[in-house]
Amino acid sequence: MVEKGLINHGWQYINIDDGWQGLRGGKHQGVMTNSKFPDMKALADEVHAMGLKIGIYSGPWVGTYAGHLGSYCDNAHGTYDWVEKYANEHYRYVDPTKQTKHSVNYHHGKYSFVKNDVQQWMDWDMDYLKYDWNPNDVYHVKEMMDALRSHKRDVVFSLSNSAPWGDASQWEKMANCWRTTGDIKDTWESMSRLGFNQTKWAAYTGPGHWPDPDMLVVGMVGWGPRLHYTRLTADEQYTHISLWALLAAPLLIGCDMAQLDDFTISLLTNDEVIEVNQDPLGKQGTVVKENESVVVYAKPMEDGAMAVGLFNRGEKPTKATVTWKNLGMRGEQKVRDLWRQQDVATSDVEFTTDIAPHGVRLIKVYPGNSRLQATSGR
Repeated sequence: MVEKGLINHGWQYINIDDGWQGLRGGKHQGVMTNSKFPDMKALADEVHAMGLKIGIYSGPWVGTYAGHLGSYCDNAHGTYDWVEKYANEHYRYVDPTKQTKHSVNYHHGKYSFVKNDVQQWMDWDMDYLKYDWNPNDVYHVKEMMDALRSHKRDVVFSLSNSAPWGDASQWEKMANCWRTTGDIKDTWESMSRLGFNQTKWAAYTGPGHWPDPDMLVVGMVGWGPRLHYTRLTADEQYTHISLWALLAAPLLIGCDMAQLDDFTISLLTNDEVIEVNQDPLGKQGTVVKENESVVVYAKPMEDGAMAVGLFNRGEKPTKATVTWKNLGMRGEQKVRDLWRQQDVATSDVEFTTDIAPHGVRLIKVYPGNSRLQATSGR
């Protein structure tokens, strides 16, 4: 993140996912690290010294998705019966006989060690928590929120996964971000299905609470030792980043950062696109026009401008038009292409553009409606 220059464009959290956990112990009887992370505090100190922040992972089951210890236990003293029988050298649940399914750990145990684990993370100076299980429920979210907020440290509380929309008003109060979906894949079908179905969360989006349609699948991606270059075309990648920016979604890089190529870096370091995502007003872009394969999203910006994405979800090139009436804007406006970082038009009526299949034109319409007092004269 430092070497590739992303730190200079607002990227700041390095988050460890499932797989760091060893057994319970230490002075707090919290989950300690396994041999892959011999000194978590030293690692956090090193990350902080680079000007970055660090995150960690857990869940309120007795075991996590990858088969490591969670924040609950079936035994009061914090030992796990399955560890001796089925755990490998990294304390991951593995049944060599294939007779027992890993889902034996997918339940909430009788005893909570949430406070113990949080105290351990505070000792390690963690800045972010991904708390992962399904379905997310209010009880366990509030329990973790209370534990985190009982300390002074500023920790981002991120829920995963597929948070029920019926409890959106609760996630808005208790979590900083929450996964609205299952896992994304690097295909047009997956990315577009997830990305273009977030509008129902708009009422719950704002500073401090962000719906999360999952990570960015650009660059070298994979779910194991074998990585591959994203199956999204260049146009689909522009659509991916543009849509997540308009949605005010958390931007999480999901690729091997050591293998970032120039094109992927250009996608992740365009400051004018990032400004749309990070706008302080914190509004989620919503659909203002839809016609066959074309859908237009608009996101009000703090300075009165409007960020607009004209998307072509079809298989053929097409033209798209957005009018100032569609946007509720009046008077002469400039149109700025945010990917090219240049003004491309001036109009008091509309903007028309060609869009490639599965592509986008991401623009800013500015300066916006006048905020000065209007007076009439003879």
